[in-house]
Parts: sequence; structure tokens; C-alpha cells
Amino acid sequence: MTQLTEPTDQRLAKGARARATIAQRAAELASVEGLDGLSIGRLAADLGLSKSGIATLFGTKEALQLAAVQTGRDIFVERVIAPSLAVPRGIERIRTLVDRWFAHIDEPPFPGGCFRVATLTEFSSKTGPVHDAVVADHDQWLAFLAAEIAKARDLGALPMVDPDLLAFELDAIVSAANVARQTGDSSRVDAARAIAARLLSPQG
Repeated sequence: MTQLTEPTDQRLAKGARARATIAQRAAELASVEGLDGLSIGRLAADLGLSKSGIATLFGTKEALQLAAVQTGRDIFVERVIAPSLAVPRGIERIRTLVDRWFAHIDEPPFPGGCFRVATLTEFSSKTGPVHDAVVADHDQWLAFLAAEIAKARDLGALPMVDPDLLAFELDAIVSAANVARQTGDSSRVDAARAIAARLLSPQG
């Protein structure tokens, strides 16, 4: 029984690694060329894989797009959210989240900058499962951020703030910073940081 199981497990692990590698490259390309610009042929050429192999793993272009969206989400969680959860809830956690969010912009894991900003712009007026995944990712992040802001308010910080409004404002500011960073305008990235800091100050 063991001899039959181990090769199967190895194949599954190899397939999972291949999927992760392909999804990562798909997210990198999509950050620059858009999710609609993805093609199995381009990915196969970039990664030295066969088109049939990629098609076997993902089946459709839509599945590939959804995998890229999930990869972008996972990396954002890993870089921004997860480390911030080590900070006690309250204003310091909010500031840590925002600092890591800006770091995600300053040193982006994708060549096109923030994956969420790029894909949300591309798919905001479209319909279908990819649109739904992109919008859901964005909405869930804003809901998480607003909940953390509400907790900070309950603990005595930012007593007059509307959590949903502040989350929206911060999202708009960091999105603008991402565009500025991609166009090489570091002064506007610095300005965005200053605006965010002011919003999170006691008198903000």
C-alpha cells in the first residue's frame, strides 16, 4: 500500500508546485498586461513548459485568471496583514497595517505594482467570476480594515471617525501612491504617506 501511495503523493506535490509557479508568473504578467492579457502560450514560453501541461493543470483561461487573483491576495495577506496581526489591536495595529501597505507599494512583489489596484481598475466594469473574485477581494480587505478601525475607536483612538469612510480614504490614498510609484513620482508617494499619517493622528 505504501509503495502505491507515495508516488501518488509525489505527483500531487509536484502538481501543486507547478500550479503555484504558473499562478505566480500569471500574477506577475497580469500586474503589467492585465488579466485579460494572460495566455497559456505566453506562460508556457516564459516558464519553459508545454501549453498542454498548463492546460491540464488549469483547464481554462478563466481558471488561470482566478489563480492569479488568489496569488495576489495570498501575497498581500503574507506581506501586509499577517505580520500586522502580531501587534495588539488598536491604533498601533492600524498604523502597522498602513505602514506595511505602503511598503507593499514601495517594494512591490509584482512588476506592475499593487496587483489589487491594477486588476480592480481592469475589471471594475466587467462581469463574471473573475470580476466577482477581484471585487470580493477588495471588499473583504476594506471590511477587515474598517473592523480594525472600529476596534481602535472603541479602545479610545480616533473617537469621531467613521470606520468605513476612513478605510475608503486610506484605500484611495494608497491606490494613488501606487500610481505615483509606478510613474516614478516619489514626492507624491511621500505626500500620500503624510496624508495617511494625518488621518490616523488624534486630531485627524
